[in-house]
Amino acid sequence: MSSSESSAPLVLGIESTCDETGVALVRGLDLLADVTASSMDDHARFGGIVPEVASRAHLEAFGPTLDAALAQAEVELSDVDAVAVAAGPGLSGSLAVGVAAAKALALGLDVPFYGVNHVIGHVAVDSLVHGPFPESFLGLVVSGGHSSLLHVRDIATDVTELGQTFDDAAGEAFDKVGRLLGLPYPGGPHVDRAATGGDPAAFAFPRGLSRAKDLQRHPYDFSFSGLKTAVARVVEGFEDRGEEVPVADVAASFSEAVADVLVTKTLRACEIHGVGTVVVGGGFSANSRLRSLAAERFEAAGVELRIPPIRYCTDNGAMIAALGSAVVAAGATPSPYDITIDSQMPLTQVVMGEVTVAEVA
Repeated sequence: MSSSESSAPLVLGIESTCDETGVALVRGLDLLADVTASSMDDHARFGGIVPEVASRAHLEAFGPTLDAALAQAEVELSDVDAVAVAAGPGLSGSLAVGVAAAKALALGLDVPFYGVNHVIGHVAVDSLVHGPFPESFLGLVVSGGHSSLLHVRDIATDVTELGQTFDDAAGEAFDKVGRLLGLPYPGGPHVDRAATGGDPAAFAFPRGLSRAKDLQRHPYDFSFSGLKTAVARVVEGFEDRGEEVPVADVAASFSEAVADVLVTKTLRACEIHGVGTVVVGGGFSANSRLRSLAAERFEAAGVELRIPPIRYCTDNGAMIAALGSAVVAAGATPSPYDITIDSQMPLTQVVMGEVTVAEVA
């Protein structure tokens, strides 16, 4: 740890937007602890996330997870200088648990409290791995709930949303296709593994919003609903004929289509905006085909690719602590204690501030 980092504020980060309860401690760009408790097994039998189950799991897991993080960092709770929590986007009940805990801790410790953006945290966590960000870069966030392309000039103060998904997010599409192929939940990892033994050119699946007229209106937006429907039709065709579905080939062709769209549109944005660095984050950034295709095509285009290790791709406390550390360093105004969670928190809002009359209306 550098001398500047050793004197930086100790930030406690709390993540509870979906089914992971994450608590981490960061000082500067130095990650001291990162502990995550997942309720995924509780949801698997339902074939998807059950909000009430997730909320209860956060309530049960938060205390032990916090204690484990403090022990791992070898610090006391009283050493914490600021508390950051994911205030949105996410599941309302899950967000409420984390925000309530963060407010209580900050109030009890008499330290600043920051309600930060979960999606931007997926980008921020890369700074703990690969160091400070350049002055301008693109952030591609791909997960079960989000497919967003961001232009970042300052991770703490200046984020512009260039594009988003119109329907299913990339990870969500993988879960649904996994279900079509008879694979266990969550579908993403299972489809990824199945695809490794298949032919990515076996089926010519569509690339959503990639035709010339679509690119004019939605140059950076994504749509995977049509692709999912195309997969369903192929699977139904095999089943109607009484033939075995070629799971590996379908998975590989589907994976190729998703990765191709994500990489192509991101490279297009790099060229138009004159950006030479891309940071990829979110649970779907663990996908092997996305990683390999991005590495290949970004290198060919002379664009630096930064993707954190897989352990930081899924929801975790480190991403919130990293973003919290950045907003503290930037001198951002702390969030007031009367903020509420925002399940649809806009990606241009890094830190949640006071609720205005206009916003309530």
